[in-house]
Amino acid sequence: MPVAQSPLHGRTAVVTGAARGLGEAMARELCRRGARVALLGREQRTLAQVRDSLQGVSACWEADVTDERRMARVADEIRARFGPPSVVIANAGVAEGGPFAEADLAVWRRVVEVNLIGSAVTARTFLADLLDTRGYFLQVASLASIGAAPMMSAYCASKAGAESFAHALQAEVAHQRVGVGIAYINWTDTDMVRDADAHAVLRELRGHMPRPARKVYPVPYVAGRLVTAVERRRPSVYMPRWLRYTQLVRAAMPPVVTRLSRRELPRLAADEPFTATGLLGAGGRADQEAAGVDTPPA
Repeated sequence: MPVAQSPLHGRTAVVTGAARGLGEAMARELCRRGARVALLGREQRTLAQVRDSLQGVSACWEADVTDERRMARVADEIRARFGPPSVVIANAGVAEGGPFAEADLAVWRRVVEVNLIGSAVTARTFLADLLDTRGYFLQVASLASIGAAPMMSAYCASKAGAESFAHALQAEVAHQRVGVGIAYINWTDTDMVRDADAHAVLRELRGHMPRPARKVYPVPYVAGRLVTAVERRRPSVYMPRWLRYTQLVRAAMPPVVTRLSRRELPRLAADEPFTATGLLGAGGRADQEAAGVDTPPA
């Protein structure tokens, strides 16, 4: 019996933050389903390694998603090579941890710029293409969009902003038959999460979450779920599925988190002083270096 061809077959898809982790895995899955994939990221050599490992049609471009002029030039090159994109995935993201009172504001600002402004620049850069192709834009968000956590103020603020931006865009272009989806993902086994777990306070805070909420999911599994949502033009996708029910109780989450933090943070601080982490993961460090933000000592 013949296998049904994916709706993505022959389409052009753009993935930001494609040098590693979830972006790389989504690019791999998009290629597997027959899409032509444009990989965007900060590390040309790593992107080229990903491109060369893909089984399908792909190309890569070094780009900072917050740089409108560079993104516009890259978009022109993508159109010339592959045609107008009909799928755009705003996946590029960075994170930092630590108390807000001690945060390096340049690092804090960079998290918001990449996760929120970078997503908006990505959408704006390719919006005309999506209008022409009646395409689909996926904003990668997080459980942090729904419920904020201590020691992650920049990440939570940026992901909540990205969620709100995507909702506004969703309503704005629906009558033009452009789909906009939001991916709410929990802990995924990326180098960013592994780096966070290397810091005792962040590891302990995750450990105090309910058992289902602290589970870490394999990157290929999460990527497969998200690409299936792209195929089906879903307005939202939750990974894991139970995450959708947090929407029903999101108003109750801040006081619960505050109560837990009031009890646990003094104990954790007594064991190990809270310090700023800088941008987490290999991708975060690469972005920090490229953006000219000083990296704090490890």
